[in-house]
Amino acid sequence: MKTVKEISRLTGISVRTLHYYDEINLLTPTKTTDAGYRLYDDTALERLHRILLFRELKFPLKEIKTILDNTDFDAKSALKEQIALLEMQKNRLDEIINSAREILTKGAENMNFSVFDKTEIESYANEAKQKWGHTDVYKEYEQKHSDFAETADEFMQFFAEIGKLKHLTSDSKEVQALIRKLQNFITENYYTCTDEILKQLGQMYVADERFKNNIDKAGGAGTAEFVAKAIQHLPKID
Repeated sequence: MKTVKEISRLTGISVRTLHYYDEINLLTPTKTTDAGYRLYDDTALERLHRILLFRELKFPLKEIKTILDNTDFDAKSALKEQIALLEMQKNRLDEIINSAREILTKGAENMNFSVFDKTEIESYANEAKQKWGHTDVYKEYEQKHSDFAETADEFMQFFAEIGKLKHLTSDSKEVQALIRKLQNFITENYYTCTDEILKQLGQMYVADERFKNNIDKAGGAGTAEFVAKAIQHLPKID
């Protein structure tokens, strides 16, 4: 059995992220001690390894959970597909590096834009997804989450809610709770949003006029700056 901190040291995943995985039932501990410590056995670690492989392939957390919870999920077959996808990404990256080196040594006339083409990888990934999630449950998931506009509306709703709290201080518990929810929403629907990435996003929310205007439109004038300030006050979770 390993504790959360031991897994964090082993994998480089933050304790907060592991706690969040538990909250959304993506990776639940094998047992919890009377003192509240989460403990994970080898089976849980195996699931974590699968999660990390899918995350490396940019799968959103909801999609990973749907795939892994599918009773028809074939772990061995999926691993082969993941290896193939990772190898394709590695080969593509090697080609990009080689192209950059040619430009460095031979000049810009040797530019090869074909190395940036991801068509083959995306096609293979889509085929793999269909194999991993061919059940009706997965199809329902895809249908519910294929509309980016709907997700975007949910995203902007966070700023509307935060805007209602501008009368409070940016480091208040109520504001910080919403900032954490915003961070978790980004992680769950788009990409892993670490504290560092969130701080960069906060800076962008005020530096980029498009973001600033949209956020202020959702939450009222001054919301973007308030959110950016609140993100800077985000407490670190050990």
